[in-house]
Amino acid sequence: MDTSQYLEMFIEESKEHLQACNEHLLELEKNPENIAIVNEVFRSAHTLKGMSATMGYEDIANLTHKMENVLDEIRNSRLNVTVELLDVVFVAVDQLEEMVMDIAAGGEGKLDVTDTVQKLHKIETGEEIPVAATTVELAIVSNVAQEKNWLSYDDYDMTVIEQSFEQNYFTYEISVRLREDCLLKAARVYMIFELLEKMGDVIKSSPSVEKLEGEDFDEIFYVALVTNEPSEDVQKKLMKVSEVTEVLVQSVTIEQLKKRNNFELNIEDTPVKEIANIIEDKQQIAEVKSPEKSPTSKNNSVQSSKTIRVNIERLDILMNLFEELVIDRGRLQSISEDLHNSELDETVERMSRITGDLQNIILNMRMVPVETVFNRFPKMVRQLARDLNKKINLEVIGAETELDRTVVDEIGDPLVHLIRNSLDHGVESPEIRLANGKPEEGTVVLRAYHSGNHVFIEIEDDGAGINRQKVLKKAISKGIVSNEVAQTLSDKQVAELILSSGFSTADVISDVSGRGVGLDVVKTTIESLGGTIDISSTEGQGSLFSIQLPLTLSIISVMLVELGEEIYAIPLSSIIETAIIRSSDILNAHNQKVIDFRGKVVPLVFLENVFDVPRESTDDEFHSVVLVRKGDKMAGLVVDSFIGQQEIVLKSLGAYLSSVFAISGATILGNGKVALIIDCNALIS
Repeated sequence: MDTSQYLEMFIEESKEHLQACNEHLLELEKNPENIAIVNEVFRSAHTLKGMSATMGYEDIANLTHKMENVLDEIRNSRLNVTVELLDVVFVAVDQLEEMVMDIAAGGEGKLDVTDTVQKLHKIETGEEIPVAATTVELAIVSNVAQEKNWLSYDDYDMTVIEQSFEQNYFTYEISVRLREDCLLKAARVYMIFELLEKMGDVIKSSPSVEKLEGEDFDEIFYVALVTNEPSEDVQKKLMKVSEVTEVLVQSVTIEQLKKRNNFELNIEDTPVKEIANIIEDKQQIAEVKSPEKSPTSKNNSVQSSKTIRVNIERLDILMNLFEELVIDRGRLQSISEDLHNSELDETVERMSRITGDLQNIILNMRMVPVETVFNRFPKMVRQLARDLNKKINLEVIGAETELDRTVVDEIGDPLVHLIRNSLDHGVESPEIRLANGKPEEGTVVLRAYHSGNHVFIEIEDDGAGINRQKVLKKAISKGIVSNEVAQTLSDKQVAELILSSGFSTADVISDVSGRGVGLDVVKTTIESLGGTIDISSTEGQGSLFSIQLPLTLSIISVMLVELGEEIYAIPLSSIIETAIIRSSDILNAHNQKVIDFRGKVVPLVFLENVFDVPRESTDDEFHSVVLVRKGDKMAGLVVDSFIGQQEIVLKSLGAYLSSVFAISGATILGNGKVALIIDCNALIS
């Protein structure tokens, strides 16, 4: 069978199941007695095993099978959940992720997992983890259930069976055993029920319908069948189904069933009672084959949201086409203004409204929750805390906040670096925290929220904060600031020194944070996305890193300005306001032209000098200035005139022109001219 057409779906769904495993395992560590969580992990692992086997990735299927065996021991109360056990399971999930990523990169998903498989096997067999005290009790009752072919019937079932006897039909109780290493058990169950329903009516099953559909059973399951076929024929037909190793067909009478319903196992106040209750579940087996006839299934289908998977490349193509449409819209608006035709004006206005709605829809299609990035951090924090011998609780707030996919793809690595930095340099060891009157468990908060046309992502910890003297000493030794300037800096300015190139206060370079690379890499990445990073810290109390990001990078609002015969675009997100100043208002300070803007000294940047714009020399009495901001720093960009605000499509200059100073891209205007987009961050720096 050609499975290549399903490869993309397999990769995406595998990632989802592995993420679900990680989340539930972290939850299980906090609630080790909650078997429902174990069942969730088991379900994800089991589905992944089946998909991998179908696609031919045996290494993934085998490792998942071993992990599944351990989970099965836990949910059957034969193993206790311990940190050491979870460590091994987490390693298995990491290796599964590595194999899936290898497949996504074009590989075969091969990895040497011998050591992990051996550890899982030892845990499963009880060589490394103590067996739970209830093992013997459970085994005894399990055997009783198997020997008795235990099925119980309600009044409705008994009425159906009685009527079938009156019409000379047989009632059989059938036990079916599948191979121990059977893959896709749900598919085998489906094939078996398909055969049974051709022979008669299935009126009962054990385990229940939900468990059979979810493959939540061992090798054996039981069904009650009403048919007019001999038991030998029923057995022969079922034995022909692949993966079936044993079929027992037992005829029962009304008297036997009535006796059984009056029989009660004396298992009160023991863990085994749960197993008996599961076996005696009274779901109608017809739901397995006819979910569309089930009221419950029907309601669920109505309530479930209808979604489809779309290749991101198609969304990129759609976005590019829409960007061209935006450019043409601008061109039509320009023509309309020149011609002054009422019908054309009306048509262009209507087109503008429609494209505006279309723009919102397309941008929303590209928006994804930041949880796609945040999801990786809880497990990372757990492992790093163990490596550092620290107790750290990670709180994630606002994971549903949405960002453009392009931004989400790029923000992951900076966040990893910042969180590692908080764990290593921020949160103290339990001993130091207790000595300082703090709880021994530190807290790191990862928070995201919308504000206007921006998304803010914050990393806050209640650790030691930034040591002012240590930072200043390092900054002076590196030549980043002079000794005189250092004494005039505020705490906030000192904190932001750690973003300088090559800056690090680590006494020893570790694998956790730093690694010889300072936070300047984080700053550079964030600024390349049109964002900013802000730091505030109180020594002894903690630090807050705040990242401001644009919602989207594709279509932005700008102020168009004129400079000589050229037009430039300045992003509105960087602009505070515009102003007209007199030449007499311009002052000189430290060989820099500045102005007094509401009591604050703001340096001026003459763009004609920055971009070498050819023009005749003139001594203008007035100057047009665009005041821009980056963090708490400001600058005034001097231009010839303001044109107005406009939404433009941001186009990359390509690799050849990627190093052009203070230019972040270009756009095509309505009149067909190209306008360069100014990078305000670079000018202020």
